[in-house]
Amino acid sequence: MSSSSLPKEGNRGQMNMEGIEGDATVGGAGRYILNPTRINSEDIIFCVDVDAESLVEMKTAGVTRLDSIKQAILLFVNSKLSINPDHRFAFATLSKTASWILIYCRSSIRPHHQWPVNQKLFTLDVMYLHDKPGPDNCPQAVYDALVDALEHVSEYEGYIHESGHGLPRTLFRFMSMLLSHPQQRCPQDDCDIPKPLMKKSAESANGEDNNVHVSTSR
Repeated sequence: MSSSSLPKEGNRGQMNMEGIEGDATVGGAGRYILNPTRINSEDIIFCVDVDAESLVEMKTAGVTRLDSIKQAILLFVNSKLSINPDHRFAFATLSKTASWILIYCRSSIRPHHQWPVNQKLFTLDVMYLHDKPGPDNCPQAVYDALVDALEHVSEYEGYIHESGHGLPRTLFRFMSMLLSHPQQRCPQDDCDIPKPLMKKSAESANGEDNNVHVSTSR
């Protein structure tokens, strides 16, 4: 599932076209110049749901959702700091009350938020780990509420990922996609990474079929 969101406007490079004077070889063609812009360092707040459902074991024996979340955060922070050592991080927890990437683990409780309609001062990313749909839970309704919150508060392009598989590697893969700077992101609907291995293999096979093989032997 992915959020249906529009591209956010930001301080991105503007592409201009200028004519090159005094060069007869270009025949009036132009060149593109991408104006330099400053990409801000990020202040990232992790808000982790530590309710009882965060202690549910994943498919790897003995590993809970919270254990995998801790490991994913460590990988994320180390990767972010290798990109820009000026990024800053903070943590918050969500239990009965909130004490913000939001990592949510409840399958039957829809989140509620209060935020001014026209005030977008930060970008919200959401990681939602949930149970399979059943009579006692409503993960689709929870997901829809999280999408609404993300689109309501985000200044730039916020991403939301969900997983009901219970596999730590799925969590790690989605966390790696959040490494991209919000000011440099494409809309999530246009984001086709990482590609499934089966799809990639099929594309490679098609590409080989379309190639013309020329023998150089004499």
